[in-house]
Formats: sequence, structure tokens, C-alpha cells
Amino acid sequence: MRPARWFALLLFVGLCAPALAVSLATRLPSTLSQGGLVVVQLKPGSRLNVAGKPVHVGKDGVAVFGAGRDEQGPLMVSVVGSDGHRQNTRIAITPRDWPIERVNGVPPATVNPPPELAARIEREQAAVATARNRDDNREDFLGGFSWPVQGHISGRFGNQRIYNGEPKAPHSGMDIAVPQGTPVRAPAAGIITFAQPDLYLTGGTILLDHGFGLSSNFLHLSKLEVHVGQHVSQGQIIALSGMTGRATGPHLHWGFNWFGVRLDPLLLPGIVAP
Repeated sequence: MRPARWFALLLFVGLCAPALAVSLATRLPSTLSQGGLVVVQLKPGSRLNVAGKPVHVGKDGVAVFGAGRDEQGPLMVSVVGSDGHRQNTRIAITPRDWPIERVNGVPPATVNPPPELAARIEREQAAVATARNRDDNREDFLGGFSWPVQGHISGRFGNQRIYNGEPKAPHSGMDIAVPQGTPVRAPAAGIITFAQPDLYLTGGTILLDHGFGLSSNFLHLSKLEVHVGQHVSQGQIIALSGMTGRATGPHLHWGFNWFGVRLDPLLLPGIVAP
């Protein structure tokens, strides 16, 4: 039997009936917000393509995909059933207003690292990107998501960031201001695929894979309580918050990805904005 939150996931993508009672034509949303996630139930044996690329479909017909911050759409989605029938859907992308966020007091060497540190940063970021490529059949995400910590949101996903007056890449996740040493709990079950205590930009860093290419990342941690390969349950303590790496104060950065596509944690099923 599916977890009770499975129905919340269906409602998240605009469905209002149990998955097995809904036809293929009604299982995809007509619109999707930038930074949003789709969790959809297809008929077992179906194949799914999004923007011309094949997407993992579980043996039970479950599939996920998302739209990045700068996705303009429409997303062209194609579902081919086990009988060969094809259903094409155009998903309109709802644009969002991305405010400018100014962050001052950051050590200059972390805003513009000297050349001798560039190779280290490149290696570290490549290792994180590799960990995000995991794609297995676990459906830990079907349990929904909960807050890893409780606190004031001090930085939102997608906001254009200006460090010490210099424009940089948009914010890749959500910052939650909490005291140093606050326990960080797994927002959903999953497997730890990356755990390092001292990356140059992100400090203590953990990646938690929820299956099907969905992963959470937690940055600026002061202490790691898990190791690579460990399976954790929702709500389990995985780390303590801190201000390691490029940070001006104690907080937790919670990012969320579908493979290399960055998504907004506030749009995840089960997460309610304060």
C-alpha cells in the first residue's frame, strides 16, 4: 500500500484521484512553476521523454522531473504506453520574479578565489556533481518532505546574489537561519552519496539521494553525523548546522536537485512556507 502522503504528492501535480484510477491524459500538469517538481503516476511499462530526453520510469509507473530556475518552456513531454500509444503534452512554465539579494561581509578570497585555489574548487564541485548523477529505483521521495530545521528563511532559492557588491550566480537553495550546532534532520529518507567536512566554498557538505535523481544538499555544516552509503530515515539527525565555507553567519543551506537541475525546496510536497 502506498504511504498516505502519496495522495498529497498527486495533489501537488494537480491530480485529485488515486493514480491507478486516472487516465494517462490527466496525469501530467498543464503548468509548472520555475523551480517546481512533478511527481507523476504512469501506467507500468510506459516510457517518458521530457524536452526530448528519456526520463526514468519505475516498474510501478512512477516518474519525476522538474523545471529549473531559468526554464522558459513550454516543456514538451511525451508518454509512450506499453501498447505503443503516444501521448504528447505541452507544459507551460509559470515565470517567477527573482529579487536581488545583497550579501556583504563575505571574505574576498571566497568571492573571487585566487588562482591557486581554482583547481581545488573545480575538483570539489565536480565531485558533488558526480554524486548528483545517481539514478536508482528507490522511491524514498514518495514519503513527502519535512523541514530539516526550523528557523527564519534568510535566503530564498533563485534570488540573484550580489556578494560584496559583485553580481554572482543566483542562489541555488534556501538558507535557514539557525544557531550554530542546531541538529539537521533528513527531510526525506535516502542514501548519503557525499559527505565531506571542509569544502572550500560550502564547508561541511552532505548530499542525500532520495531516488530517481532527486537529491538534497546541506551546506556550511559544523559537524557531520553520517557517512557515504548510509541509508537514513526521514527525521533522522544527519549533521549539525554551522557557518563553514562561504558564510557570514550560522545557518543551514538546503538545496534540492533533479540530477543537475536545481529546484526550489519550498515547492516540494509536504513543505509549507512559513
